[in-house]
Amino acid sequence: MCTHDENKNYTRRDFLTKTSLGMGALSLASMLDPMGLFAKEKPLLFKPDGGGVMGKPHFPAKVKRVIYLFQSGAPSQLDLFDHKPLLNKMNGQDLPESVQQGQRLTGMSSGQASLPIAGSPFAFKQHGDSGALVSDLMPYTAKIVDELCFIKSMYTEAINHDPAVTFFQTGSQLPGRPSIGSWVSYGLGTDNKNLPEFVVLVTKDKYGQPLYSRSWGNGFLPSQHQGVQFRSGKDPVLYLTNPPGIDATSRREQLDQLQKLEKLNHHDVGDPEILARMAQYEMAFRMQTSVPEIMDTSDESDATYEMYGEDSRKPGTFAANCLLARRLAERDVKFIQLYHQGWDQHGNLPNAIKVQCKETDQATAALITDLKQRGLLEDTLVIWGGEFGRTNYSQGQLTDTNFGRDHHPKCFTIFMAGAGVKKGFSLGATDDFGYNVVQRPVHVHDFQATLMHLLGIDHERLTFKSQGRRYRLTDVHGEVVKEILA
Repeated sequence: MCTHDENKNYTRRDFLTKTSLGMGALSLASMLDPMGLFAKEKPLLFKPDGGGVMGKPHFPAKVKRVIYLFQSGAPSQLDLFDHKPLLNKMNGQDLPESVQQGQRLTGMSSGQASLPIAGSPFAFKQHGDSGALVSDLMPYTAKIVDELCFIKSMYTEAINHDPAVTFFQTGSQLPGRPSIGSWVSYGLGTDNKNLPEFVVLVTKDKYGQPLYSRSWGNGFLPSQHQGVQFRSGKDPVLYLTNPPGIDATSRREQLDQLQKLEKLNHHDVGDPEILARMAQYEMAFRMQTSVPEIMDTSDESDATYEMYGEDSRKPGTFAANCLLARRLAERDVKFIQLYHQGWDQHGNLPNAIKVQCKETDQATAALITDLKQRGLLEDTLVIWGGEFGRTNYSQGQLTDTNFGRDHHPKCFTIFMAGAGVKKGFSLGATDDFGYNVVQRPVHVHDFQATLMHLLGIDHERLTFKSQGRRYRLTDVHGEVVKEILA
């Protein structure tokens, strides 16, 4: 006889479905935390309350937040920061084979009959107490060199833009891995529950090599850790505004009912992405108030606008985005990524690089100065750099007034400023031709390991198991560059 608790219609399919889901959940739990499989309280793939899976940093952090000014297209280090007088002396001569050493060239210059050395047409001068050499293209950056930490010996394996950008941002040349900001979000969580922990700002109306959202994507991490792009214009975050006829009260009621349904769904299915989706809905609701307040810069003083430059009054420019980055930093957004395209100067470099520097130099220096004045530079790290460097020889014809530079992954320059790094310091060196690293090479993975270290993260311990193996930002490589640590 059947009681009311029994189900006469419980089929073989029901049995297999329920048990398979249970076994799947058990398997997932064992992969994520084999030691804690039968513990009373199970860890989550993320904390719905905004906390990171680490709970707290692995060790005391020097950096509380990061502002990464990514110069997409690869700035020419030889015309900005890595002064090589020999190139001017040998201008027009063929690059010696003893320097080139049969290194890989791109298809754009591999067919050239010669590789004519191109000296920089721009003057370099020493600045500050540190005596750092900076091109006259960067007069504002030159004024703050004693705040900067240069790495002049960066190198990468990637020779083309898309894999090189992907490598810098995700630790792999192949798409699909989580970005740096996503790893930071996953590990450390948020310090402001009304804003995303990872915000992306892209300069509007800039062209050149395309940018793909995977550069700030979450990869295989829960989707709440992907970067949220803020745009200029009426809708800073897409699909954030309520449709006509829906007010905040009705939206709140809708989300409360949806959350009840999603909790039931998660109880039955066990998919952690359901929890991520719920967290994203809640964040979007809070952002309806916080984002307009962030984007409204009308309370900024005229002196501030003058410091960042006239472009800072034009929403969507690099200067305006630098000002927004400072406002986001003030509100404890943990990872702020700016992208500025247009540095890919295969031709017309003397003119094109002037435009790029005019758009970025003053605002970059202003951001660092502004952060320092407000006491934020003490726990904020600012990073400036691209995906690789440029060649010392001309791509195509070299003339007295014009030339271009091809991609060069074997050496390039980035700089940092702020928390945890030495001020007025330069690490590494290249040869007299600016073609090979001769002192303290720093790989992309070393840079990533160091960035994580400054945030209090051991890059070897923050991992995520996907498709049968544990992944980390630095893959199986990377060493902390201790020489630059303050």
